[in-house]
This record gives sequence, C-alpha cells and structure tokens, in this order.
Amino acid sequence: MKKIGFYLLVFVATIRCTTTAPIDFIRASCKTTLHPSLCVRCLSSYAGSIKGSDHHLAKAAVIVSLNEAKLAAAFVSKLARLSGLKPREYQAVKDCISTMTNCVVSLNQSVQELERMGRRTAGQDFEWHMSNVETWVSSALTNQNICSGGFGVDGHVKDVVTKRMVYASQVTSNALALVNRFAVSHKKGSHKP
Repeated sequence: MKKIGFYLLVFVATIRCTTTAPIDFIRASCKTTLHPSLCVRCLSSYAGSIKGSDHHLAKAAVIVSLNEAKLAAAFVSKLARLSGLKPREYQAVKDCISTMTNCVVSLNQSVQELERMGRRTAGQDFEWHMSNVETWVSSALTNQNICSGGFGVDGHVKDVVTKRMVYASQVTSNALALVNRFAVSHKKGSHKP
C-alpha cells in the first residue's frame, strides 16, 4: 500500500511539473512585455502548444493579436452601420475600418510567415523572415493607434473605439515584444524549435 501511495505521489508531482512548466515559461517570457499580466492571461490557453519554444510563443502571441484585431475590426464595422453618427464620427469610423483591415492583413501575413519559418531557419533566411514579421506586427500596431487617434471629436463613439483599440494595441504590443524576443534568442542560439 505504501508503494502505491509513493508512486501516486510521484505521478501527481510529475503531472504538476509538466503542466506548470509551460505556464512558467510563458510567465517568464511575458515579463519582457509592457503588459505582462495581459500577456499571461492571453497565452495561457496556448501553453500546451508553446512547450517552451520561443518560436511557438511568438506565433501564439501573433495569433492572439490577429484574433483580437478581427474582433475589433468587426466591432468598428458594426459601429459604421449605426444611425445617428455625426458626419465626422462616421468618417472617423470609416477610416478606422480601413486601417483595421490593413491591421488584420499585416497580422495574418505575420502568422503565415512564422508558419513558413518552420523548424530550421538560419542565417540571412531567418533574418529576412523575422524582418517581415517584425515589420508587419509593427504596422498592425501603428494601424490600431491610428484608428483610435482618428477621432477629433470627443463623445461616446470615440470612447468605445478608443477603449477597444487600446486593448487591441496592448495585445499587439505584447506580440511584438515576444516576436523581438524570439529574434534575439535565435541570434544567441538559445531558441527551441
């Protein structure tokens, strides 16, 4: 009976170690972002696929950013269909739809580029792919900021759009930090595929 209890204890300890290790990796990695608690919250559900890989972490962060950008774009598109918008609000919303469309395209390209990178990308090939990803994620962040800054008139519409874009920008800022972290760790040779 004592043997069974011992093996059960070892089994439970093993499960606990294997399930917390990916979360610990995410927590440690998210400390390099501007919004670490948001970063951990957004990426925790990806822990199983991240498995301590900087590449998988960066890709998951960009996927989270892409999903949030799609939701924000849909939200702004619904706003454009509301009646009662002032002409300047309507134009700002239309401009925001355009910038958010560009944002979604940039993040989608980033995810595809990270997928193409696969397991073994080295040297100039790696740097070229990473340059693309960094540029596109940075562009997405810029578009989100342009969207929230495009409202010259204070009011409810500006407030709700700004709130939504601030959240999207925080998620994208975290993704950019983790993409940059992946690039640095790869150059140092400390990455895991």
